[in-house]
Amino acid sequence: MDQRMINVGFGNSVVASRILAVVKPKSSPIKKLKEEAKEQKKLIDVTEGRKTRSIIILDSNHVILSAVQPETITQRFTPATQQDPSSLTEDAL
Repeated sequence: MDQRMINVGFGNSVVASRILAVVKPKSSPIKKLKEEAKEQKKLIDVTEGRKTRSIIILDSNHVILSAVQPETITQRFTPATQQDPSSLTEDAL
């Protein structure tokens, strides 16, 4: 079982295999999902007072608010060997 941790901002991490989706917070259905999670005490805010840029949905129905862009979190799933070689520094090669 994959127990790799994904950094979701400000030193907070989530087990990668528990993440179902990383989405932008602007759409109406996502706002509703966020409110429902808050009512059910399943909302975790790791933004440290900053603007919410992504919402992470876990397999346990917990919802995490993050100040990190969804694209950035998604890139953290991809090992460095599978990324575009031009994006790596010479030290990493």
